[in-house]
Order: sequence, then structure tokens, then C-alpha cells
Amino acid sequence: MEGYGWDEYDVRQGGRQTIHDTGNKIDITTEFVKFPGGANGGSWGLRVKGKPRQGASDNLLTSVVFYASMEGLGSLVVENEPDPLGFGDVVTLKGTTQELGDFKIDVTPGPKSNRHPSSPDARFGSKPLDRTMVASMNVPEEAIWQTKAILFQHMKEEIDAWISKNGDQNSPPAWQVFTVANKAGAGNLHLIQKVFEGPFEFDVLYSSASAPEPVTSQKLSDQIGAVLKSFSDRFAKHLAPKAPFDGSKYQVFAKSMLSNLAGGIGYFYGDSLVDKSYAREYEEENEGFWQETAEARSKAQIKLEGPSELFTAIPSRTFFPRGFLWDEGFHLLPMSEWDMDLTLEIVRSWFRLMDEDGWIGREQILGAEARSKVPQEFQVQYPHYANPPTLFLVLELFVDKIQAKSAEQVDSSDPYDDVRNYQLRHKQQAIDYLKDIYPLLKKHYSWFRRTQWGDVKSYDREAFSTKEAYRWRGRTVEHILTSGLDDYPRAQPPHPGELHLDLISWMGLMTRSMRRIAETLGEDEDAKEFMGHENGIFRNLDDLHWSAKNNSYCDATIDDYEENIHVCHKGYITIFPFMTGLLSPNSAHLGAVLSTIEDPEELWSDYGIRSLSKKNEFYQTGENYWRSPIWINMNFLILKNLHVSDLHQQLQLLLSIKQVIAKAPGPHQKQARRMYSKLRKNLVKTVYDEWEKTGFAWEQYNPETGVGQRTQHFLGWTSLVVNIMAMDEMEEGHDEL
Repeated sequence: MEGYGWDEYDVRQGGRQTIHDTGNKIDITTEFVKFPGGANGGSWGLRVKGKPRQGASDNLLTSVVFYASMEGLGSLVVENEPDPLGFGDVVTLKGTTQELGDFKIDVTPGPKSNRHPSSPDARFGSKPLDRTMVASMNVPEEAIWQTKAILFQHMKEEIDAWISKNGDQNSPPAWQVFTVANKAGAGNLHLIQKVFEGPFEFDVLYSSASAPEPVTSQKLSDQIGAVLKSFSDRFAKHLAPKAPFDGSKYQVFAKSMLSNLAGGIGYFYGDSLVDKSYAREYEEENEGFWQETAEARSKAQIKLEGPSELFTAIPSRTFFPRGFLWDEGFHLLPMSEWDMDLTLEIVRSWFRLMDEDGWIGREQILGAEARSKVPQEFQVQYPHYANPPTLFLVLELFVDKIQAKSAEQVDSSDPYDDVRNYQLRHKQQAIDYLKDIYPLLKKHYSWFRRTQWGDVKSYDREAFSTKEAYRWRGRTVEHILTSGLDDYPRAQPPHPGELHLDLISWMGLMTRSMRRIAETLGEDEDAKEFMGHENGIFRNLDDLHWSAKNNSYCDATIDDYEENIHVCHKGYITIFPFMTGLLSPNSAHLGAVLSTIEDPEELWSDYGIRSLSKKNEFYQTGENYWRSPIWINMNFLILKNLHVSDLHQQLQLLLSIKQVIAKAPGPHQKQARRMYSKLRKNLVKTVYDEWEKTGFAWEQYNPETGVGQRTQHFLGWTSLVVNIMAMDEMEEGHDEL
């Protein structure tokens, strides 16, 4: 496979997707568009086209199976009169559900230029391949998601029956044998198969009975052109790459990255495995707690909870097709620039998953199909496990846009522009949205403070606040999966007195966001309370986590003598206060942080910022997941805060004045400007070069070679390269951007 995915796609209108199948020597394009109108969500059309790749035979044979299924109450039947030889014209399915009303699905034969192979074996005269074969069947509803396995089993039954009748000698070619039965009619699953020779094209047209008129192939052609033009026009106005990435090849790349992120947005529904035992061991209060919690987990009686529903983006359609809490905030940063209304609905959906205590499961593995993609040991969710609160990145951006009064002008070229930016154009609607989710935000925030607290008092630590210290629960000797930075080196052995720098930094970002939302809503008492927490976090960053010896922020733990010590593994963890916008341009420690980032013997590489210092003893050891590779989400935060940072130095007022470090007067302005410019270019080049070479975006990138690693087609937070390309160019020595 040389690559696959959306070239251009908008969830409201549709787009074009391409599969470059080198193994089968064919490129397949699917163009899917929507037709608004009617009382049941409108209609849609799909055009499927195949083109043999260069070097393939002009008579290349391709078998295509489209299937339609019905889950829940409703009906779906083939309307055509039964024909044992298959169907030479349009195949029509008629259906009805309470939500969709009456509808029909037409599968067309395609243009007259389509060619089909002739059977070389008279024994297959009952299955002429110039006709469409349809197999209708009833399967258990809970098995419908396994249609691929059902299809292969059905084909095997057809082959077995043929062999039983004709023997296994002189068998016909595979393209003749691997076909479905011609048994069209009623059922909850319909397999529709076509076999082509050379290039081909056909349409699938869904028409709602409540729509003004049915979809036709001509209307589909017109709508495809209109949708693709609308996408390109909107992209050019809102997310066009800026110099030096304003060439046409980067336009194509950026559109693909955004489109595949959008193409992963979906609705998920099902039950999930949750440990609701609330075992005392899960408090992780004793030395050796990781052994106690492992034993408690082994004894827990796990039950299915739910069902729940979630509207979300995903990291990868092929490998991670489910919702991840800490990934989602990063996913929504590009989407918020494209469609804020859609973004806010996804945020709301996530917070509605919250239980009565304020907990949200970090992985949403909903239903049997989702569980089939996850190793059993990772399926259970635990109500004492947190995850980085990245959704607050999105909420803070939303507040920024409200205050900036952005999107006041309607984009007349986009029929959905007013919907996408409705809250930004109507401040009261924005306020109403925040009011609606504010109780959930407060509950979630309180849950974090109550369950992930760190111990200051028991170890006589000197700190401005005894309350603003934090520790991830869910720790083992080798991992803190809950932190998101799974195998990043931490204190050894684990200790209940640990304090985690990344978590207090996330809490600083979360608290700042909560304060700003409270101020926006006029919740003055809440804002005052958040202000106090924010002050404590800011002061405790230095009191608890700054190491003069290492000239760095660090984790903290308790040694064998019950003394507080710092644990410094320079890398993403040690620059977290900077990445979360907690350091001002005039911070006394900013210079040390920037120097660590820019040092090629520490974090800097020609391809992006490493996750762990090159000097560290654990560099590229063990699983090497967060022990050297370049991650685009972390690099985005670094780049963003080289350019923009919230100024919290003026604690007496606790202002949220946006400061541009590379523009703000200060001792590090020139350094920040240089780093910003170089890092932005390095990151885009890394992701683009691998995309051009392999056809894929990747989960992470090698810091020595820039080669993409781990999961391919990772269009989650790697899509942040779209935002990076759309950021301002800044050259060293220029006074203005």
C-alpha cells in the first residue's frame, strides 16, 4: 500500500478519498458528498472509481463488494425482482427507520465504458460477471460489525458447494470463484458485488423520502464539483500554509492532513469494562503500592458499564479507532480553526461521559468491535486513573476567540460558515454553551484535585502552598501510562511521596482555563478561588520542582532517608512549565529551559525536539517510546510557547496578557525568535518528507534520521502540522512578524 486516505474532506459536505493499492496494482477513488434537505438529515451520494496503476495490465480484474446493513429497529430489502443471474441494471434497496424515515439506496451499473470479464468456464454460466450479484441474509445484530468475516465465510460456502458438485480439478480462476450467491431479498445484511476489467466507475445513491428530490448520478457529479471547490476556497482563507510553505505541494499536503483528521471523526456507542471496586489499594498510599494495586486488580470483579455514546476524533482509523482523552484536545486544535461548532460538540460529548464523581475514562473502548482492537490487559478502565486534561487547551482557545471577537465576517463561499462559527458570531450563544458545560468542568477539575493530589505535609517539604502538588495514580516501575508519556524515566523505585512536574503543569493550565471561563461567565467567587489555586501552583513550581543543582525543573521524590530530592531526566517532562505556558518572557528560569531545548546534545535535532536528552542514560533504551522519539504534539506546544505565552508573572493582578516571547522585550527575545523559525521549518520538513516518501503521517519520528516510526496513517495529533504551517513566518532580526 503506497498510501490511502482523504485528499479533501469536510464532515458537513463530504470530499474525495484515494487508495493507492500497489499490491493489487490499482488506485481506487471514492467521492462522498451530502445533499441537505428534508426532515431526516438529507441525502448522500458515493462515487467509486478504479484506475489501474502504471505498469498494470489493461485487463486488470477487480472485484468490489459494497454492503449495507440494518442495526436496530427498521427494515432494509432489495426492491428488484429476484433474478438468479444477477442484475444488469440499478440495484435498489428500500429501507425505513424511525430516525431516517423512508429511504432508498441505488447502486448503479456505472457508465457504458465499464468492462467485465467473460467466464472461461461454462459451468459458471449461472454467474455472468457482467451483472451485479446480491446476497441478502439475516445475521445476529451483534455480529454485523464482523461483515468482512461473514463475507469470506459466505464465499467459502459457495466454493465448497461448487467443489462438492464439480470436484477440485481444473478449478476456474479466483475472480470467478470468489463471488457471492445471487440470493437477493429481505435481510439485515446485503452484500452487493461487481467484477470489473480495467478501469471502472459506479455510484451508490442514498435518497431520503423527505428530501425535495432523489439523488441522481448527474446531481452527484455536480455536487462533487461544488463540494471540492468549497473545501479549497475555505482552506485557502482559514488554514493556508504560510511562507516558506506556501507552495502548491504543501497545500496538497496540508489539505490531506486536515482531511484525514476530519475523516476520523465518528460516533461510537457501546458498553465498556470498568473496575468499580474502589479498592483501598488504588489510593497508592504505601511504599510498594504498585504491587498492592496489581494484586487488587487481579481480584477485582470487572463488569460491563453503559452503554455510553461518544462523538470524537481518533488517532488512527486503522490502528487506534477509538476515543483517547488526552489525544482529543490536540485533535481539536486544527478542527477548531476549521469548524468551531463541530469542535464544541465533540468537547461536550466527552464531558457528558463523566461519572458522578467527575471521572472520565482515558480510553473509550465502547462495544465488542472496539474491544476486538485492544489487548485484553488494556481494556479495563479505572476510576482513579487520570489523563492530561488537553480539552482545556481547546476551551482556552475558545475563550481567546470570544474575547478577540473573531469570525465576525461571514464567508459567503461556504454554505455552512455561519453554522461553523455560530458561537463566535453570537456571544450569548457562546456564553450559553459555557454555562451548559461549566458544572461538568468544575466537577472534573475537583476530581483531579481530590484524586491526583501530591503529599507535601508528610515529608516536611517547604512550599508556598501545601495543597498545590500533584502525583499521577496508576504508576508501575516502568510506566506511568496515565501521564501519556508511558515509559519516560521517573524516580526509582516508585514512591507515594513522588511529585510529578508534568501533572502540576497540566493543573496550572487547567486552573488558568477554569479561571478565565469563570471570569467570562461572571462567576466572580469561583474566579477568585481559581486565582488562589493558580497562584499556589505558580509558586510551587519553583518551591517544589526547580533544581538549582541541575538548573532545571524536575520531578521530586523521597529518598531512603525520608528526604525530598529532585529526579531530573531532561526532556519533555523538565520543560513542561514552558510547554503549558506557565513561564513568562521575563522568567528567571526561561533561559535555562530554552538552552536545554536548543542544545543538540540535549533535546534539539534537525528533525524536531527529542523527547529525552541525548545525554540521558536511558536515551533510546527499553521500549524507547518516549525515550528519544520526536512527537509532534509536544513539539507544537514548544513552538506555540516560543511564539505565544500567557504572562503570569504579575501575580498581584494575575492577568492573562498574551505575550509573544519572540517579540516581547526581554533577555531571550533573539534566542526565542531563532529557535521558533528553525524549529517550525524542521518540523514541517520532517513530516512532509516522510509523507511524500511513504504516503503516510506517522505516530512519531526518529530524532537521528527523521524517519517515521510506530503507527502509520497516524492522523491524530500529527495533524497539528497543519497549524504549524499556518503559523507566522518569523526571521531572525526582523522587528515584526
